Amino acid sequence: MLIEHRSHRPVVHPSAYVAPSAVLCGAVTVGEGARVLHGAVLTAEDGEVRIGANVVVMEHAVLRGRDGHPTVVGDSVLIGPHAHINGATIEDEVFLATGVSVFPGAVAGARSELRINSVLHANSALPPDAVLPIGWIAAGTPAQLFSPDRHEELQPVQMDLDFPQTTYGVPRGTPMPTIMSRQSAYYGAHLTDRVIEKP
Repeated sequence: MLIEHRSHRPVVHPSAYVAPSAVLCGAVTVGEGARVLHGAVLTAEDGEVRIGANVVVMEHAVLRGRDGHPTVVGDSVLIGPHAHINGATIEDEVFLATGVSVFPGAVAGARSELRINSVLHANSALPPDAVLPIGWIAAGTPAQLFSPDRHEELQPVQMDLDFPQTTYGVPRGTPMPTIMSRQSAYYGAHLTDRVIEKP
């Protein structure tokens, strides 16, 4: 389904395939030979989503462009089922496995591999050719790799990345009612969306 959002319409290359149950919303560009499979959502929330040539976005993946943080995916990239790419840059030939999460301001370097359920934190850069193991977290620039049991070591690195400001535009410690009031207003822009095509 293609949806006009904030006066922007998705653009799909004629050679690309978008499954009937996938959703492309707003300023989304799908490149030559790309495949967007069932249940995937590519949504431009004040920030573009651009995917390059021969990219495969698998079932139920979510790609979100944010204000100040477009999502840009290079060529020959695999985005696995249930992956979440939010305001990040994915360079060419990257492998993102099932359940991977990549947060605003992050960069996954060319030919890197992000394995099942791994996390590339906000404002972090995974170098080209790096491997992020299953369930691990990459944080910082250049990224340091942390296994899930190293939370105490991750915490100071993570704090410096300023996730709340980057993602929600608020300082750390802002109460949830304030954050969610802002988020509700932000996503309220979808009230005027318009379906323009059902592929």
